[in-house]
Amino acid sequence: MPEGPSVRRFHSVACMFVGEVVQRVTGRTRQVCPGLLVGLKLRECQVHGKKLYLGFTSGCSLESKGPEMVVAQSQERPVPALGPVLDTPSSQQVMDSALGEEEEEEAVGSSALSGQSPLTPQREDQWLQFHFGMFGSVRANGFSRAKRANKRGDWQDPPPRLVLYFPGGQFLVFYNCRICPCGSPPSSHTSDILCPEFDRDLALRALQLAQPICYTLLNQHLFSGLGNIIKNEVLYLSAIHPMSLGCLLDMEKLQILLDQVIQFSHEWLDNKAKGKGLKYHIYQRERCPEGHGVERAELGPPHGLQRATWWCPVCQPAVQ
Repeated sequence: MPEGPSVRRFHSVACMFVGEVVQRVTGRTRQVCPGLLVGLKLRECQVHGKKLYLGFTSGCSLESKGPEMVVAQSQERPVPALGPVLDTPSSQQVMDSALGEEEEEEAVGSSALSGQSPLTPQREDQWLQFHFGMFGSVRANGFSRAKRANKRGDWQDPPPRLVLYFPGGQFLVFYNCRICPCGSPPSSHTSDILCPEFDRDLALRALQLAQPICYTLLNQHLFSGLGNIIKNEVLYLSAIHPMSLGCLLDMEKLQILLDQVIQFSHEWLDNKAKGKGLKYHIYQRERCPEGHGVERAELGPPHGLQRATWWCPVCQPAVQ
């Protein structure tokens, strides 16, 4: 799943179209009604952790669409979805929910998306929330092409989930994502690891919980944008075993871990901006940089999501 640095790159792509009016919509989404986007102006783009938000406003009259302002008829008939207004939890609520909780977006299914009116032409400002799947992406003025044949030997291009067409032949393409209408994005950025407003004090208190440190790091209420790759890498760079209980680690160790979270995430984002790849130290490796054999296991809270975890038993000794 794209992590915070990747979603911020998606955000920069989408921002290229701010101020443009949607002329045509295609795609296979069944989560929103594409027809209700036609004629709206893309007013604003925001990113919060692993979620991308697009804000629309009235761009022109929906009753007087020109020939280009139509929804493609070849797509499957969409079913409007309902989306939640996401409240920002208080510090105490965040701390209370941290025990036994990991990646909130991955655990919450579409059954929780209720209580918010669908997109309607009558609303002045309308928002869509995008939550990307394992291979989710956003492209501008180009489609993703198959890199290999599928199991049947077909070279089939990935199907877009949503395509927004703008004047001048420009278009914005979304792949492998869950889309839902929502209220305004949360105003607080204190949990976003890539924001200057990131609350270090709250994060440090959470890291001291009596649970494995690798569970706490994936809690999106506390470390929004931090995913499995960052988790593995920063634990190795901090020389911390993933199953170490936070309450057993001294404050200096936790400060180092938090510094690595912020530094690694920003370096990854900078590399993406320069078109460079990410070199892993431990993630999906057989040996660590010191040459030691790497161990791998599926780790996660009981009855929760288990995530592939790599660590070096020599460089990251278990804490008793």
